[in-house]
Order: sequence, then structure tokens, then C-alpha cells
Amino acid sequence: MAFKTDIEIAREADKRPIQEIGAKLDIPSEHLLPFGHDKAKVSQELVAEVRGRKRGKLILVTAINPTPAGEGKTTTTVGLGDGLNAIGKRAAICIREASLGPNFGMKGGAAGGGYAQVVPMEDMNLHFTGDFHAITSAHNLLSAMIDNHIYWGNELEIDERRITWRRVMDMNDRALRDMVISLGGVSNGFARQTGFDITVASEVMAILCLASDLEDLQRRLGDIVVAYKRDKTPIYCRDIGAEGAMTVLLKDAMQPNLVQTLENNPAFVHGGPFANIAHGCNSVVATQTALGLADYVVTEAGFGADLGAEKFFNIKCRKAGLTPSVAVIVATVRAMKMNGGVAKAELNAENVEAVQKGCPNLGRHIENVKAFGVPVVVAINHFHSDTDAEVQAVKDYVASLGSEAILCRHWAEGSAGVTELATRVAEIADGDWSQFAPLYGDDMPLFEKIETIARRIYRADEVLADAKIRSQLKDWAAAGYGNLPICMAKTQYSFSTDPNLRGAPINHSVPVREVRLSAGAGFIVVICGEIMTMPGLPRKPAAESIRFNAEGVIEGLF
Repeated sequence: MAFKTDIEIAREADKRPIQEIGAKLDIPSEHLLPFGHDKAKVSQELVAEVRGRKRGKLILVTAINPTPAGEGKTTTTVGLGDGLNAIGKRAAICIREASLGPNFGMKGGAAGGGYAQVVPMEDMNLHFTGDFHAITSAHNLLSAMIDNHIYWGNELEIDERRITWRRVMDMNDRALRDMVISLGGVSNGFARQTGFDITVASEVMAILCLASDLEDLQRRLGDIVVAYKRDKTPIYCRDIGAEGAMTVLLKDAMQPNLVQTLENNPAFVHGGPFANIAHGCNSVVATQTALGLADYVVTEAGFGADLGAEKFFNIKCRKAGLTPSVAVIVATVRAMKMNGGVAKAELNAENVEAVQKGCPNLGRHIENVKAFGVPVVVAINHFHSDTDAEVQAVKDYVASLGSEAILCRHWAEGSAGVTELATRVAEIADGDWSQFAPLYGDDMPLFEKIETIARRIYRADEVLADAKIRSQLKDWAAAGYGNLPICMAKTQYSFSTDPNLRGAPINHSVPVREVRLSAGAGFIVVICGEIMTMPGLPRKPAAESIRFNAEGVIEGLF
């Protein structure tokens, strides 16, 4: 059976002018700043105006740990938003922007798939409205100003061995992870070791996604700790004097982007921190704006619930005062079979036993989300190779845990294939059953917060951290940062730090390699295992297949 590719489907979309999409949420056209005919920025004035309105119901879409079989979390987010509109609800979706790194690498884009997509797909997965370029520029402006300050006499007495601010670019490039800069003599400054992270791991990205307005943005940027003196007292961005210019560069990037689904429903696409190395949620500004305009807002958190949902609850909801009404956990029969030990090449063959064997991974995520007091529904994202017996095995397993699983065919059928899920999700949201609370309190010591996540979410026995890391955490607590939440940087493929350990492992350890203070964003980044904040390209990058075809249109994006 031949299927159209995502980009072929997107190219056939009957897109409406962006003013028509805004009108569905009663956004006056003067508050839409168009980028062409099919996308627009929402003005800061409207963002401020809707902030005090009664909020709609917030629905989180999360997933099991990703596998090579594919889960379709963003596809389900888009499909559910369309499904809610199809049953007569006033709904919007909120998702993240795509990073160029994975687009040209292995993961692909971030616009959904099949007949549950956000368009214009090509624009969304490439430069879009330039937000990531602005974030990259603002970040690197600060980097340049730090080295420039040292070159012109170092009045702040920065210890060049203790500069913590690196550089960023929105591309996977392992060669830039560790490097020496300022070589070539006196005129080029003082040689030192540094490196690049990917833009989505930048604290500037996190700050933009958590800031409430331009004033808050500038304050947070000023709070960034960029280096230390020899006596270990911190040097802030405001000491360098960069926060004003950085805010100017980010002025337009702070405004949420409005686009549309294939079914012409409103979609806010804004911000893009990864969930494995950052906090994995779209911007607070976009989410709060959508909640002030729509009765139901469907948003997603990156990768599996052990990363994205945990950070959504413990960081974003805590910081922004959000209360999710219901969570949808996306799973597939194919992924259950992979967790049950089936090789990718054998996934098309029926194997109910492997499905049952792999279901504990899903079960762990259900238990974890319920631990936050949020009701759970499982969306089984349908693939054509799924059999009735395999689907029923997932439904029976989920029912045994006191939840329900609903088969969804939105990839092939759009909103018509997801109305059952939409109806049930709306019922739960309207029932106000959520008793949401973060997993730990602000006053818990930093290392205990790390242990709480490791034990309660990952089911680890212990956290391994040397004396230097423990001492650093104590120093930050003494400096007034002890109330910050934790942002775990860990592989997305497993509950453990071993990407090859699938299922629901227990009796494992979580090794902490490094901790980083993100004082402006307002969290502590804890880097575990072999996770990298600058990814590399795979052996055969997707970029090799992206090109213009003979008709002059882009092909190869997915």
C-alpha cells in the first residue's frame, strides 16, 4: 500500500489566510503581524490583554519513551486539537518550533504527520519566523561581549578558567563541542577552552520560553551567571551590560507565532527547548495566550513523559501557575513490541505476547503522570500493520491500571479518526478531576530534588555524584538558588541513563556528570550519563535527501 509523504500531504493543503484563522479565536486583524499570508506573530498588546481572562482547559500530550518504530506525539497533539474542533469545541494547539539540527540530522521535523499536521510545513521546519536565529544571535552577542570585556582589561576580574557561558548554533556539529578559541596572537585575545551547544539547549531559549513579557525577559537575561571571579563570586550578564541589547534582538521573537492545521484550526508555535537537554515545552506566553482565547488548549511536552511531562509539571506549570486538566499518553503497538524485544524489521508480524511484554514501559508512564494528580488517557496511535488482538492487548493492560486506552486514526483520517479521544478528553477536562501538584516542594534541598526525580520517575536505586558536584549544589543553595527546580538532561530512550535499556528498568543508578546553574531561566540543569548538549549528525544525515526537485519544490523534509 502506497502512502503519501507528509510533505506531499502538506503541499496539497487548502490553507486559509491567517486573518481567518485568527478570527476563529476572535483575534483582531490589527493584532496579527503577518509573515506572508499563512503565518503571523501575535502582538505583545494582545498577549498582555488576554492574560487576565478566564483560562480554558489545559490538555497535555506526552508519550512513552521514543523508539525507532515512531510514536507520533506531535501528530496526536495536532489530531486531538482538530478532533476537539470537529466535535464543536473552541480549541487551539500549542507546540514547539523545529530545530534545524534534527531536521537535517535524523529526528525530522516538528509539524506532525499524515493528515494531522500544522502548515506551512516547509516553513515551520526551516527558518520559520526567525525566532531561533534571534535566540542564537542574542546568546552569541553575550559570548562576544564577555571575551571583549576581558580583552579590554577585564575590569570585572573575571577568572578566565571559570567562564561558564559557551556559544550556540542551531545545527548538529559534534566538532564544536570542545574547542580552544582566541588563537593567533595578542590581537585576538586570550586563548581559552570553551565550546558550542545547540541553540535549543541555550539558557536564552529557556528564558524566552518562561518569561511573561519583555520586562521579565530583560530581568531574566540580566540574571544569567556567565562566569566567576577568582574568589568564586558570580559575574552576571547585567555586569557585562548585554541584557538590554539582547532583549532588543529578542523583541519580535517574544511574540507567539500563529499558523494553522490542515483542517484550518489555530495553532500557536513558539519556542523550542529539547526535553532531553532542556525543559522541553513551548513558551509560557503562547500557552497563556491560547488559554485566554480558547476553551481547550492542547499542548505537548518533548520525548517521553519521564522527561517532557516531568519538566512540564515541575518547571513550566510551577513557574507559570498552570493547572493541567488531563494528560494524554501516546503509545503505539509497534513501540510496545520493540519494548518487548522485537526487532524493527519484524514489527509488521502479529505478536501479542511481545506487546504484553512491552506494556510495562507504558504502565510506568501512566503511574508517573498520575503521581502528579493528573487524570490519564492513553492514545493508541494506529499503524496499518496493527492487528485487533494487539490493540486489545494494550487496552486490556491500560484498563488493569485503572485508565483507558482509545484507538486513534488521525494520521490517516484527520479529525474523523480521533473524535472518540476528543470526546473523552473533553469530558474529563470538564469534570475538573485534576488534583495537580508538583512532585517536590521548592524548599527541598537540591540534591534531594534530584534523588526524588531519579527514584520516583526513573525508579533508580541511587544517584551517583562526586563531592565536587554535591559541593557545587550546596554553594548554589547558600547563594540563594536552593529553591530552584531541577532540569534533568538524560537520554530520551530509557528511564535509565542507558539508551539501550528499554522497558521499565529498576535497580539502576543515575550518574550525574555535571550541573549547570541557569539562574535567568530559574532552574538547575543536571547532566546525566553520556548525554550531549551539542548533538552530532548520524552516518547518513537527512540533509543528503533534502533538495529542490525538477518542479522547483522542496522534497526530503519529513
